Amino acid sequence: MTSPAPENVIGDWHETVLRVRYSETDKMGIVYYANYLVWFEIGRTEYCRARGFSYRDMETNDDAFLVVAESYCRYKAPAYYDDEILIRTRITELRRRSLRFGYEIVRASDAQIISEGETGHVVTDGSGRVRSFPEGYAQRLLAPPILKTSQSGELVPPKTAPE
Repeated sequence: MTSPAPENVIGDWHETVLRVRYSETDKMGIVYYANYLVWFEIGRTEYCRARGFSYRDMETNDDAFLVVAESYCRYKAPAYYDDEILIRTRITELRRRSLRFGYEIVRASDAQIISEGETGHVVTDGSGRVRSFPEGYAQRLLAPPILKTSQSGELVPPKTAPE
């Protein structure tokens, strides 16, 4: 798997703000490598939530699960305890039964891209059989966000026009 190619990108980045916790670092104060995959999950969860649905909605209401089939992460610079980071997430590929998310983890203080990667997902039912996206979800994934993340981490409706 290679990193996402710009020509394959669908849509804009969704940004989620996070501060590196002490428990995410090693003895040297550097973020442990596996935590980047956890941050990717946070990014895609918030990406969906900003479009008006959650993984739980798909699982509970529509018996659809986004199974991680592939993951890739390239580490470009270290992140440290107490760094504020931006998890940038977008869809890079969407098919009837699968999708791919692209990610950038950016240190907020200097805009340094500290990692980039992607995850590939297959849609399955509760028994693990591959299925198509339930009606409406693919369209929501490609739509602009209906909620934005505030600096405090709360999801709020975006401003559509000046008041």
